[in-house]
Amino acid sequence: MAAAAPPPAPTPAATSLPETATHRHPVFTRIRLAVPSDVPHIHKMTYQMAVFERLTHLFATTESSLTSTLFSPDNKPFHSFTVFILEVSSNPFTDTHFDNDPFYKPVTKTVHLELPLDDPEKETFRNQLGNEVFVAGFVLFFPNYSTFLAKPGFYVEDLFVRECYRRKGFGRMLLSAVAKQAVKMGYGRVEWVVLDWNVNAIRFYEDMGAKILQEWRLCRLTGDDLQAYGGSE
Repeated sequence: MAAAAPPPAPTPAATSLPETATHRHPVFTRIRLAVPSDVPHIHKMTYQMAVFERLTHLFATTESSLTSTLFSPDNKPFHSFTVFILEVSSNPFTDTHFDNDPFYKPVTKTVHLELPLDDPEKETFRNQLGNEVFVAGFVLFFPNYSTFLAKPGFYVEDLFVRECYRRKGFGRMLLSAVAKQAVKMGYGRVEWVVLDWNVNAIRFYEDMGAKILQEWRLCRLTGDDLQAYGGSE
């Protein structure tokens, strides 16, 4: 039997802190209401979400269908389908395209990361209205109602952060924006569903204080089943 390798020599005491400890990397973030020009980005992220959730066989969304449903003339933010867009930039936001939105004032925040971000898809998700501004994620939600509370609430249909931006607190920022809007409007709750195999997401939601309701099961009529049942006498 070969002899065990000798232990490594002790590491000399550091005379200075690692560079990442003294030179953190600022990322400027903005959460704002989506506009029709965001549809190509929403469509791409929705497909990436379908890939992540292993549900591409159910994906039938087009840019045209998203535009017609999310941005119809009758849709009023927070009273119908609503999308918050998360944008990031290496520079402070200087454009004013969204500052006068009558429904929602954009929320900006600076996040300091230990390592610089590497976004291999940044040109695909570039916001043409801003200088070096890139779309990093989105959340789609709409009102529901609780008879037990006698109050409306928000149901979060989709929450998605692109892969290179995950585990940095951006998903929490998007959900927090929805929760703050619910509180502002006097709503009673915010709720959503999570896939049972997505243990990282479950842990993330529990750390936020969300209750995972194990006894509830999602029921769904769709496609041919919906047509058959909805057309029956």
